[in-house]
Amino acid sequence: MPGPSERPRRVRVQREGPLLIEGPVEVVGENGEVTVSERFTVAVCTCRRSRTFPWCDTSHRRRDRRPGEGGAE
Repeated sequence: MPGPSERPRRVRVQREGPLLIEGPVEVVGENGEVTVSERFTVAVCTCRRSRTFPWCDTSHRRRDRRPGEGGAE
């Protein structure tokens, strides 16, 4: 729980994108490794395609489309 002078961190959830978190943040991975970012907003990967995981590098945008998924065929 935040102290009296602190406000809770805001996390924005996007349907097909990363979690956007007001920074700075520490992310603890499955193996216990801690990764830190001091940025004012951090994009945390949820698709696990990022080459810079746990940070998003927009790899979720480059997925292959299946027949019938939007676009002209």
